[in-house]
Amino acid sequence: MIDLKEIFETQHMIDREHLDIRTITMGISLRDCADGDPKRATQKIYDKITRCAERLVPVGEEIEREMGIPIVNKRISVTPMALVADASETEDYVPFALAMDRAADTCGVNFIGGYSALVQKGFTRGDLRLIRSIPEALAVTRYVCSSVNVASTRAGINMDAVRLMGEIIKSTAARTADQDGLGCAKLVVFCNAVEDNPFMAGAFHGVGEAECVINVGVSGPGVVCHALRDVKGQPIDVVAETVKKTAFKVTRMGQLIAREASTRLGVPFGIVDLSLAPTPAQGDSVARILEEMGLERCGTHGTTAALALLNDAVKKGGVMASSQVGGLSGAFIPVSEDEGMIAAALAGTLTIDKLEAMTCVCSVGLDMIAVPGDTPAETIAAIIADEAAIGMINNKTTAVRIIPAPGKHVGDLVELGGLLGTAPVMAVHTESSAAFIHRGGRIPAPLNALRN
Repeated sequence: MIDLKEIFETQHMIDREHLDIRTITMGISLRDCADGDPKRATQKIYDKITRCAERLVPVGEEIEREMGIPIVNKRISVTPMALVADASETEDYVPFALAMDRAADTCGVNFIGGYSALVQKGFTRGDLRLIRSIPEALAVTRYVCSSVNVASTRAGINMDAVRLMGEIIKSTAARTADQDGLGCAKLVVFCNAVEDNPFMAGAFHGVGEAECVINVGVSGPGVVCHALRDVKGQPIDVVAETVKKTAFKVTRMGQLIAREASTRLGVPFGIVDLSLAPTPAQGDSVARILEEMGLERCGTHGTTAALALLNDAVKKGGVMASSQVGGLSGAFIPVSEDEGMIAAALAGTLTIDKLEAMTCVCSVGLDMIAVPGDTPAETIAAIIADEAAIGMINNKTTAVRIIPAPGKHVGDLVELGGLLGTAPVMAVHTESSAAFIHRGGRIPAPLNALRN
């Protein structure tokens, strides 16, 4: 039973501490849309998405009005398009992205994810066609997001895919140079990608998922930061307990919204993702949580330990509030989307090397990082390889969403707008990794992959 005190407490968190539902994401299977004729296939894709998701936005807005809880984004994820398009007799996959984009526009959603390929162990012809089409697909669409899984703990790291993605990211930046490389903000390279992630740009509807599901992503960095102000100076275990209790409250709200959306849409409830997702707004920052724990600036020594505590406590609190937890679940550290991270990067405290260390203990990886536009493709590929190695060895999801901003140099700012925020251009090592990247092949799976 929820009492009056809890209702007022939740309202305060919404009004003053940036608590919201970051996204309701409908996952839709498109496996039955495969067709040898690409025109028929793209029409099937458009028809099925618009049929399944036609009520997603109105129902989300209805729940917002009735419950007074902001639902910032309504989104769609679909079966990795490389799997669907592979049956079609065509070399050109861009029409599949355009069909997704038209469907997203018709449904009124913010983004649609799933222009994706899973190549951790090798490529099919369809995978290669899709990957090579990504720069153009992201340049000519507005809502489409893309992801490629290049590694896993069970398969190792596909270094040919890593090299190719370095080149694709550079090409995507060039094709969207008039927008400071914005296309790269809609492209993620994964190790151990999950099938039920509701967050963009990495969302896709996995092959193990049901026909159609509702997944919800919550957010609450501001709530956690505010709660920690009440335990200033107290021992670390008190900090962990405070985060855990706060995560419970945030997740319970997400569970409520997910169940309600599922019932009204007549679609099964999938998962609640517990991730703390920051925004560029003041007071809605993961970096500020770490500083509230006692760090003068995010990125200084102790940052990785503080983030590990935060990530673990968020998960422990969240699983008590919902029996259907999934996605990525933890703390995101997207530089451009977190005002505290932006400040730390501008001050020089937060570097790519430090962010890499932090990704060992957080939810994802190097996220929304801008680097100089003249950064070689091989250097970008090497950054991807480093992140994939962390994910592979530690049996966790890691990712890279990096923007080689055309014409920009270290210290410049890349204005991406909205939730994507502002990315300070960060320095990369200038020593070459090209010979390593061009070896190709596959880094074998680690010993801990042999778990059967």
